[in-house]
Amino acid sequence: MRLATLVTNTDRSAFAARHPGDGEKFAAMIKGVRPGWTVETFDATEGALPELLDHDGYMVTGSPASVNGGEAWVAPLLEVLRRIAAQGTPLFGACFGHQAIAKALGGEVGENPGPFVLGPVTAEMTRPQPWMDPPQATVRLAAAHGEQVTRLPDGAETVASGPGCPIAGFVMGTSVFTTTYHPEMTPDFIAALIEAYADSFPPEVVKRARASLTDPAENALFAEWIARFFEQAQRA
Repeated sequence: MRLATLVTNTDRSAFAARHPGDGEKFAAMIKGVRPGWTVETFDATEGALPELLDHDGYMVTGSPASVNGGEAWVAPLLEVLRRIAAQGTPLFGACFGHQAIAKALGGEVGENPGPFVLGPVTAEMTRPQPWMDPPQATVRLAAAHGEQVTRLPDGAETVASGPGCPIAGFVMGTSVFTTTYHPEMTPDFIAALIEAYADSFPPEVVKRARASLTDPAENALFAEWIARFFEQAQRA
C-alpha cells in the first residue's frame, strides 16, 4: 500500500531538531506493522500538498499550531482534506490531524475545558470498529493537546472518549478514522517532550504527565488498528 503523510508540525526548536520528524515517526509507526508499505511525506506547513491525490491513503500529523489560528497553510490543507474525503480515499488523523479533519468536514474545534493534557492516558473505546483487531475496551496512548473537537461533522460517530475529552476519536463510514492522541510518539520521545517543555506548563500538569510514564502507551496495538483501517477501506 502507498500512503502519504501530511506533516503539520510547526515546531522548529532545538528540541525538535534532535528527534526524528513527524514524517519519519509516522512512517516508522506504519512500517512497524506493515514493513512492505511505502509512505511519502508532504510538509503542509511549507505548502507542499499532493496534487493528484492518487495515494491509497493519507495520514495527517499533530502540531502545536491551532486549526483556528489562521496560519496561511491551514486553509489549503483543509481543502485537500475535503477533496480526499469526497473521493472516499481513506484518511487518518492524529491530534491536530484529528481536529483538522473534523473542521474540514464541518465539525468544530475549541479549547480544552480543563488543563492541557500531556503524557500517556487511557481512553475508552466507546464504539469499537470491526477492524480494531485485536479488540480492546480501552487503549493507552500519548497525549499532548490543549484543544479538542467539540462538535462532530455530520455523519461522524465517536469511537473513543478520554480524560477531559469526550470526542477522543471518530469515524465517518469506512474511510475516515481519527484520534486526539499520538500513536507515533515513542515512550522515550514523550518523556523527553515532557521534560523539554516542563517550564511551559502548570506544575500540576507536569506532575501528572511524569506520573503517567509508569504505564506505557500501546502504540503497536494502535498501529495495527490503523493498518487494518486502511486495508478495510480499500476493500469497501
